[in-house]
Amino acid sequence: MITQLRSRSQITLPREIVKKMKLQKGDNLDVIVDDDKIIIKPVLVIDRSQTWFWSKEWQAMEKEADEDIKHGRVQKARSVKELIEKLDS
Repeated sequence: MITQLRSRSQITLPREIVKKMKLQKGDNLDVIVDDDKIIIKPVLVIDRSQTWFWSKEWQAMEKEADEDIKHGRVQKARSVKELIEKLDS
């Protein structure tokens, strides 16, 4: 698909690409120059204070917890004391 460079160095992404890539207004795009190519990739920008949540280790623990919940490997407690008793046993 061909698009035209406009004033202030702007381009419009064709509607088909926006739809296929599920892009929305305000999404961040990384623009990379590779030899004679311009590569545009959508990126998710994460607030620095939240990066711990997106680490591989934390995401592995989240996946494990989701599996435990899915398979009923959870217990409920009515109080902190009851919870500690269950954890100790």
